[in-house]
Amino acid sequence: MYRLLTMLFSLLIVVSMNYADDSSGQDDMVNEANAIFKKGKFTEAKALYSKIVATTFDHYDAILALGKISLYENDFRRADKWLESAIRLSPKDTVPKELLAESYYRRDNFEKAEPLFREIGRIPMADKLRYLGRKIPYNIESDVDMTAIEFVQTDPLPIVKLRINGNEEALFLIDTGGWELIIDSEFASAVGAKKFGGRLATYAGGLQDSTFHGAVDEVRIGAFSVKNVPVHINNSPRGIAAMMDKPIKGVIGTVFLYHFIFALDYPGGQLILQKKTPENMRRTREELRSTDNIVVPFWMSGDHIIVAWGTVNKSEPMLFFVDTGLAGGGFIGTEKTVERANIKLPEESGEGIGGGGKVTVKTATLDEVTLGSAREENVIGFFGATPDFGERFGYEIGGIVSHGFFRPYSVTFDFTTMNLILKRK
Repeated sequence: MYRLLTMLFSLLIVVSMNYADDSSGQDDMVNEANAIFKKGKFTEAKALYSKIVATTFDHYDAILALGKISLYENDFRRADKWLESAIRLSPKDTVPKELLAESYYRRDNFEKAEPLFREIGRIPMADKLRYLGRKIPYNIESDVDMTAIEFVQTDPLPIVKLRINGNEEALFLIDTGGWELIIDSEFASAVGAKKFGGRLATYAGGLQDSTFHGAVDEVRIGAFSVKNVPVHINNSPRGIAAMMDKPIKGVIGTVFLYHFIFALDYPGGQLILQKKTPENMRRTREELRSTDNIVVPFWMSGDHIIVAWGTVNKSEPMLFFVDTGLAGGGFIGTEKTVERANIKLPEESGEGIGGGGKVTVKTATLDEVTLGSAREENVIGFFGATPDFGERFGYEIGGIVSHGFFRPYSVTFDFTTMNLILKRK
């Protein structure tokens, strides 16, 4: 019986690229661009959408797509330009408003993000941002520009200690499959977290559970004090604690982490956080140029869905979700990926635990998994717990690459250049 612990804290927002044709009908170039986008080839799709806009400056579908891809690239200036144009062309459409809200949210411009989230009906989120908008969100206070936090344990998933609102140290799991800082409901009350309204979150296996928006005054991690931090409050850490047999009180997700240049140094057993100072960014650019490192470009949709190109069992390249929170394996695949990569699954199923509860999975050892030019053999994969991402995001995601794959590396996540830097140790 295999057991799976994966923290897929993905609020999977349905955003489709298949918009209605204008009165002149859908031309061949739009069809081609949409098809390329659906395959996740964002760079190629952007080139075609740009050609469409060059000849038809008010082509809504192309303008919206360019705004979306620019946001995936963290190119906020262009994202804002295209999305504002899309809103002017179609004021009643909520999609460009949600994307523009996300653009402001990623930059901590909560004052501009809040009214947009409120307009599209995401009231709890808007209430949280209004509360934090009066402060300086993610205000990092420290006399140093870098801090290293030792893992309490590395396997089956890395855990570190941090303090919230000056209370005692607590154990938090690190997971790029999580969005903001996630706090256990009882622990949130004990440390005095501010709580707002809730919504349903979707986890592994399509399971859903309630999660609440919140905020805390301070998170102290390593040598850094981070003030005015948005959080999510739910019961999922209790399932993690039971599985890990440790009193885990929460999860450090991507939204918290992308405020730094951060590295998960698995062989060294530490989380490294760097402020985005000119000197730190210069050093990171030097690492990008080093031939000793593996550089993997990535994109990000939603608030934390990091995707990069890879293969499984010498399949055609496909986009993988970089979600580090899978214990016991290094890959999760969709049904389509099983077919495309000719993966042979056993008849028997096992039981796993995701953020929303128990899920049924099948296990197979994969000959090879790649991410960019990083390549690992004999990777344990799980199947059956992942929904069809293509229906949820409008582009195809073949699976999730996770802990077991990254274990030999120190992995730096640089959201200024949108690259992963893998260093094998």
